[in-house]
Amino acid sequence: MRRLIPIVVATLIPFTLSADPLPSWTDTEARNRIVAFVDGVTDPDSDDYVTPADRIAVFDNDGTLWAEQPVYFQLIFAMDKLAESDPSILSSPTLEAAAKGDVEGIAAGGKEALIEVVNASHSGLSVADFQTSVAEWLDTARHPKTNLPYDQMTYQPMVELLRYLRDEGFTTYIVSGGGIHFMRVFAEKAYGIPPEQILGTYNDSTYEIVDGTPTIVKAPGLAFIDDKEGKPINIDRTIGKRPIFAAGNSDGDFAMLEWTTAGTGPRMGLLIHHTDGEREWAYDRDSHIGRLVDGLDKGPDLGWVIVDMANDWSRIYTGKN
Repeated sequence: MRRLIPIVVATLIPFTLSADPLPSWTDTEARNRIVAFVDGVTDPDSDDYVTPADRIAVFDNDGTLWAEQPVYFQLIFAMDKLAESDPSILSSPTLEAAAKGDVEGIAAGGKEALIEVVNASHSGLSVADFQTSVAEWLDTARHPKTNLPYDQMTYQPMVELLRYLRDEGFTTYIVSGGGIHFMRVFAEKAYGIPPEQILGTYNDSTYEIVDGTPTIVKAPGLAFIDDKEGKPINIDRTIGKRPIFAAGNSDGDFAMLEWTTAGTGPRMGLLIHHTDGEREWAYDRDSHIGRLVDGLDKGPDLGWVIVDMANDWSRIYTGKN
């Protein structure tokens, strides 16, 4: 007679420890306020709940998602391109200064000189050829202080924040004074943000048939500068919704944060304050790049989170601890 052996089936209940979504943020008020905000807007039982369709987060790029010293990296790209160009196109003192890497010489000419450098280095190319040139530059160029590739000088804590927000149902956008065609080369790989979610400054363009192929060509002249009051205007025009989260680092971002946090319901404005002169740079009120005055003076009263890089971040760059 066959003996029946009782079989006990154990029900295994998986147990997992949730990973820290912000491992490069220290346990400070800034981190805690970010997490509390995200918890509130994603909890259906919370009075602060926001549907995923309205969880829009916008980020400046230069000085917010990657470094911006000693000058904007796109300007360094422009100067490098002019240094490699035919000397015959260096038709002014500004362009001669740019080809020599003379930032002070460009700065002496003000905004008009900067536009002249951008026109000379960015126009006359198809968008595809321009972006190929940017990609080749990113593969070889190194920052003069860190010796890192420029696309490894993204901020690890901000890359984590972008990922955390997307994991919690946010849609993340870049809204930057930088050029859209420049940023679109690296932003998806560096930040996980696809090209269609990048808003920025853009040149005039023309539609041409080049060697039988319909082509968009970058023309001289700036069609739109995505800075200061231009940022909320561009968000409204392109996204069509007021964000609930905005991050920046300078007074060029003030209007974007002000407009974002003026809406109804839960809102968060985040300012990156460059306080770390050892691991990065320390600058704010008197800086020629990323000047921050109004944000420091008015941001706290508006409820914004001011991130102290030296104290709130345990790591700076994605490419180096």
